[in-house]
Amino acid sequence: MDIFLAASTTPYGGIAPKVSVIESVIKRRMTWEEIDKLLGKGREKKETMDVYLASPSGQNNKIWRDNASTNPQKPMDVFLAGAQGQNSKIWRDNAFTNPQKSMDIFLAGGSTGNNNKIWRDNASTNPQKPMDIFLAGTNSENNRANSEGDFAQKISILESFYYIKDWMIPYIRDHWHFLLDSGAFTFMSNTKNARGVDWDEYVERYADFINKNDIDLFFELDIDAVVGLEEVERLRAKLHKLTNKQSIPVWHKSRGKDYWLRMVQEYDYVALGGMVAGGVSYRDKVEKVFPYFIKTALQNKCKIHALGYTSLDGLVKYKFSSVDSTSWLYGNRGGYIYKFTGTTIKQIKAPEGMRLKGREAGIHNFREWVKFQQYAKNNL
Repeated sequence: MDIFLAASTTPYGGIAPKVSVIESVIKRRMTWEEIDKLLGKGREKKETMDVYLASPSGQNNKIWRDNASTNPQKPMDVFLAGAQGQNSKIWRDNAFTNPQKSMDIFLAGGSTGNNNKIWRDNASTNPQKPMDIFLAGTNSENNRANSEGDFAQKISILESFYYIKDWMIPYIRDHWHFLLDSGAFTFMSNTKNARGVDWDEYVERYADFINKNDIDLFFELDIDAVVGLEEVERLRAKLHKLTNKQSIPVWHKSRGKDYWLRMVQEYDYVALGGMVAGGVSYRDKVEKVFPYFIKTALQNKCKIHALGYTSLDGLVKYKFSSVDSTSWLYGNRGGYIYKFTGTTIKQIKAPEGMRLKGREAGIHNFREWVKFQQYAKNNL
């Protein structure tokens, strides 16, 4: 549980009690002893300190919502009653035991495949329709009410800049919790003159798209193997300057331990790469040091994304901030469907001698992965 503190020097007293809400995060997590000490000093100096509760809707969503238009004071009375009383021990005992109890599973290529027609055909006329289709029964109104914040109404999607189409824009802006991959490797693989790529021009186009569509989460051009780390750093700095936002740097084995420590100290969000290209053998090796990566990231209040990692056992064992997966795409290709069980997702093979209907299976599998995605946000 994170408690976000914003110091205030406004005079103490004369202000009606309020429940403060904010969506930002400070770098320093304070102990309860430090909080008590600071609050005590604040009162002595006739000063106050605001304790901001990040995304407080969650399981309280129904109380807030049901009283919004008729009696908005009622939730205030409910939550402010006995604020320093019997609940104090519950808050303190659990405050720092599980600092990262949520995981975003971004469905990579979620706008492609068998779902492409549904997304595309409704993009200009009714972009909410696909959301209703994919969230229906998966995260119904009751389930969504218990999800946290704005993401409760969104599906987490990762897409490559290389594959972006105009029809995706309404979804990116209003309906997807969106993570953007630079698409640099795909672009290079599909150009005739790979060695002659103007990466400065590419970064400029990438930054322009990020700015026009207010993208918050996007990866750097992690093309170390092609242009070298020094050039990657130069392109990253240029991207930062053009967008006035930090990209998500991607660690590869070649960067080494010291570089990883620099990343988690200097950035708010970092990623582990190489698990797709490296195959199962590399993934098995790097899994052994996942605890170190996660621990050092958490120590520096840094989020950590595992690119292309969706080992179901691993998702429970290793507490990443986010991962991405194309697994939902492979079910109908491999002749099986996915089923969300309530806590995990399982494969079900087609009966002997029977074939899956590709389009229906693709839509079903995506929906089941959305269920798992929404569960993971609150439970993994």
